[in-house]
Order: sequence, then structure tokens, then C-alpha cells
Amino acid sequence: MDHNWIHDKELAGIDTQKLQTLASLSEQGHGLGQKELLPFLMAAASRTGKQSISFSNQEMQLILTVLKKDKSPEEQAKMDRLFALMQQMQHRTSY
Repeated sequence: MDHNWIHDKELAGIDTQKLQTLASLSEQGHGLGQKELLPFLMAAASRTGKQSISFSNQEMQLILTVLKKDKSPEEQAKMDRLFALMQQMQHRTSY
């Protein structure tokens, strides 16, 4: 899997360890179906939380912008929906 996106100049302000962790999670989750994706993301969020790795909303927006480059409108919409779902999950677990 191509992880060149982690070297995009727009992400220069984000800690390299965070980007490497995200790239690793991307690799692990590659090819999962929709039914498997949500449990995977919840487990990943728990693991990164235990490692004290978190992403600000600004960092997530930047990463999403970079990941959406050169994607079809359908893929971009799917990524937007996934990001919205992740934000909802994060909001619910912060209570």
C-alpha cells in the first residue's frame, strides 16, 4: 500500500509518529468491509488512546484533505461519511 501521503507538505506540522501510526492503521484496515470497519476503528481508537496518541480536529481535517487528493467524487464522499462517523464516535466517548 502506498503511504506517500504521509510526506505531503500540508502535513508537515503533524508529528511523524502520529502519521506513521495512522499509516499502519490504514494498512491493517485495508480491504475491510463496512461491517468490519466500525469495530476495527473503535479498537484502533482505543489502542491509540492508550498510547496517548490523539489527533486534533485540525490535524484530522488536514489528513482527510490530503487523503482525498486524486480520489473520485464517490470515494471522497465515502471518506467524508467515514470521518463524520468517527467524529460522532469520538463525541460519544468523550462524555
